[in-house]
This record gives sequence, C-alpha cells and structure tokens, in this order.
Amino acid sequence: MQQWWKTILAGAVGGAIALLGVFLFDSVRPSLPAPQDIPARQVNLVPGQATLNLPNPTFDFKAAAQRATPSVVHIAASSGSEAGANNPLRFFFDDNNPHGGGMGQSSGSGVIYSADGYIITNNHVVEGAANLMVTLSDNRKFTATVIGTDKKTDLAIIKIEANDLPTLAIANSDEAGVGEWVLAVGNPLDLTSTVTAGIISAKGRSLELIPGRDAIESFLQTDAAVNPGNSGGALVDAQGQLLGINTAIATRTGLFQGYSFAIPVNLVTRIVDDIIEYGSYQRAFLGVSIYPLDAEAADELGITLSQGVVLDELVDGGSAQYAGLLPRDVIVKVNNRTIRDVPELTEIVGRSKVGDVLEVTVFRKGKEMIVPVQMRGQK
Repeated sequence: MQQWWKTILAGAVGGAIALLGVFLFDSVRPSLPAPQDIPARQVNLVPGQATLNLPNPTFDFKAAAQRATPSVVHIAASSGSEAGANNPLRFFFDDNNPHGGGMGQSSGSGVIYSADGYIITNNHVVEGAANLMVTLSDNRKFTATVIGTDKKTDLAIIKIEANDLPTLAIANSDEAGVGEWVLAVGNPLDLTSTVTAGIISAKGRSLELIPGRDAIESFLQTDAAVNPGNSGGALVDAQGQLLGINTAIATRTGLFQGYSFAIPVNLVTRIVDDIIEYGSYQRAFLGVSIYPLDAEAADELGITLSQGVVLDELVDGGSAQYAGLLPRDVIVKVNNRTIRDVPELTEIVGRSKVGDVLEVTVFRKGKEMIVPVQMRGQK
C-alpha cells in the first residue's frame, strides 16, 4: 500500500511556512475525504463570556475551558545543536530557526500532570533542547528539566520546581466515542491559552509517522483546530478532563485543515508514570510481527473474518510464542476488547506491564480460542 502520510525533515522545508509534523500531500487515502476549508470553532476566554460559533452546544464550553486552561503551559525551547532536527514531528511546534545554525528557538505546549511540577509534553518539543522555559497560565516562569522521554510514542516528562500547581482530572479515553465534543487547549503560533472546539472524528488512527517497527500509534482524530505550538497541549472532554495529548495534524498548507491527532490519555498515563518512577518507559512486548486482516489476507487464510490482526512471525522466547500463539493466528480480541486493526492492538499491548496476563482471543483453524499471554520485556 502506498504510504499516504508524508513527513518532512529539516532540510526539506526551504522557504515555506511548513512548521508541522505531518503533511497530507496530493495523494489522499481513499478512506478519507480530501481536506476542506472547515472554520475553526473558537472558544474565546474572555472574563464573563464565552463566544461560541456553535448552535445549541450540548455542553458548557466555557466551564470546560476554564477547568482546563490553568493546567496547560507554554514551553520555550532553545538549543544550539541540531539533535532534534531530523525528528519528523519537530515542525508541529513553532520553530523560529527552521534552517539550523546558531541558537534555535522553538515553542510548544505542555500539561501539568502533578501539583509538584511534573509536566507532560511531546518528545519532539524537548528533543535536543539545551534550555527549557515554562510559562504558566498566570504568567509565572520556571526553568524546566527533562526527566525522561520515549521516542516510540513521542512523549516526554519535564519538571519545574513549583508546588500547588493546578492539575486536570483524567478521563477514560477508551470510553470516548466518535462524535463526542472535545476541546483542544494549547499555545498555537506562540499565543497564550487558546481553546478550540471540535468532535472526535475517529479512534485508533496510525499515521506511520514515528520511525521504527515498534512505534506505538493509535491516535484520537479530531477536527478541533490545532496549529504550530499546540504540540504537547491538552485534548479535554466535555467535563474538562484530560483525554489526550495533541501531537500532529494532517495538512496541505502547514496550517490546520481539519485533521488533528492526539495520543489517548490511557496510553499517556501508562508511559509517563513509568518515566517518573524509573526514568524510562518499561515496555512489555508481545514478540510478534503482524499485519492487518484485509480481504486479500482473509482469502489467503481461507477465512471469512473481515477484521483483526494476523500473526506473521513470532520471536523466539517472546510472550506470544511462550504462551502458545502460532503464525497465522488472527487476534480478534484482547481482554474482551475487539481488535479491528494494528493500532488498536499496539495500544493495548503498549499499556500492559511486564508480568501482566492478557486474555487474547484468536481465530485458529475455524475456531475461536482464548490464550492467556503473560507479558515479557523485550528479548
């Protein structure tokens, strides 16, 4: 299948205003309509009023925005190196020195995770930065330290020396449904505390953007307007609870055109908790190579299933082989959650811990069976 999501590296920008991580060029995947000019639904945070470009909103945008904005910060990064220059996501945040050379200046967003100063953001916001300056919603400024990062999910934790900081309640991203209202909160284009509204357009999206076969991509897709500088900011639900971390957009122009993507919070918390406790993500691996079940694969396997994930090869001594899974098994459920495609499987495996037992339902030789799989670390 032709790769339809295109990424761009530092040297390819030239003089364009291309400051984003994902570009949707002229070849558009058939399953998605061509981008249209969709007006952003803007929430203006003005004391005493919320100006909404929406008819009969189904929830209180103003209340949700007021709960969320105090916990979203502005991150200014400076570096004289090009350590992060080849990160394909780096253009999703404001970069005042896209061509390299000298002290680069860039900015993004972050979400306060704990009252004592831990802040979630994207790896591409802080990668290669020599200095990080965090500005809170009340305009206080703090120097930040990187606690740890995970390139395979594009997440990072930084820390400031402060106490009694405002934090967000955590939503359950598994329960979020397509069509539900969401708000994107961040600092686009180096502005402060900007809030936009939209709906969840899809779940479990993979952009094939993060390098490596072991990347975890299972994004929430929304149409909330997101632009450079929003990277690392909050996606919140109707109650102002954290639903995801805004990470990427698809665009022809370098600015928002209707597709934005956030890492679901159920995956985020699993990873950042490890980073805070251990300094890095302690990842469990299934130990397989896989591919999605489509019509062609189903014909080849002689089955009538229309969705699932096919096991291709198993790693010797890996979790799958040790549990008795076999090549050509089709995974259709994990812990009774339906698995439709690869992103759903990689997310649920990515959220597991070493030692956890996953109840994996597979289709083998015309029958479904449940195989308990105890998760192991990387072999």
